[in-house]
Amino acid sequence: MARRATVLFLWTSFIIITLGMGIGIAEAVRKDRYYFEARGDIIWEVPTKEKIIALSFDDGPNPKYTPEILDLLQQYHARATFFVIGSRVEQYPDLAKREVREGHEIANHTFHHSRIRKLSPEELREEIEKTGATIASVTGQTPHLFRPPGGYYDETIVNTAKEAGYKVIMWSWHQDTRDWSQPGTNRIVNLVLSNARNGDIVLFHDHGRNRLQTVNALKQILPELQHKGYQFVTISELIQIKNGSKPPLPSATNNPQ
Repeated sequence: MARRATVLFLWTSFIIITLGMGIGIAEAVRKDRYYFEARGDIIWEVPTKEKIIALSFDDGPNPKYTPEILDLLQQYHARATFFVIGSRVEQYPDLAKREVREGHEIANHTFHHSRIRKLSPEELREEIEKTGATIASVTGQTPHLFRPPGGYYDETIVNTAKEAGYKVIMWSWHQDTRDWSQPGTNRIVNLVLSNARNGDIVLFHDHGRNRLQTVNALKQILPELQHKGYQFVTISELIQIKNGSKPPLPSATNNPQ
């Protein structure tokens, strides 16, 4: 009898511990996004009644593909946010200046696109601050949005960015085009168009390998979303609308010049 009681006790303890671990793991998963989102430290998207969408481009500037993307954005009166690499801004300052001159937003994506998980807080802070200073020096625009390379974040990364004066920006989970993997123009187009929602932040790349699929996809995405009534804004403009301020929106004419 005593042996049965002992076995029953051990099984009960095992179940309780296992359930506890499961709850802990589930809580950690929930905390991963919703914890930071609730604190206002990371933005994935900004749901709104306005038919607006924010296009974002990582890792540039690139001397071949960034100008092609800028030409398309200009054609469709679209503003976007470019998360730039500081060393590439140093290398191609005229492209960074053009981005600002044509009404786009430049944001911080570190100086070297290093493996962020291997950086100490001090090293990350240096990467962020050096990029911010480079952007300001080249363009006159002081960035205040930061996207961590690879989309990796944790408490240390978020706090380091915040201490440097930045808001961490990710992207809508349903709008990760994965264009860096060259999935095919049609897949990029279908993903963006079939998932488009008010207040989305869409992730593209204007540097890294061949970005021709991205350029060709934009040739279809921009006119189709515009036809559906969407206006293309910067992420900062998206945040302003969330906070109750309505900045002037770009023209949504269907006959771009």
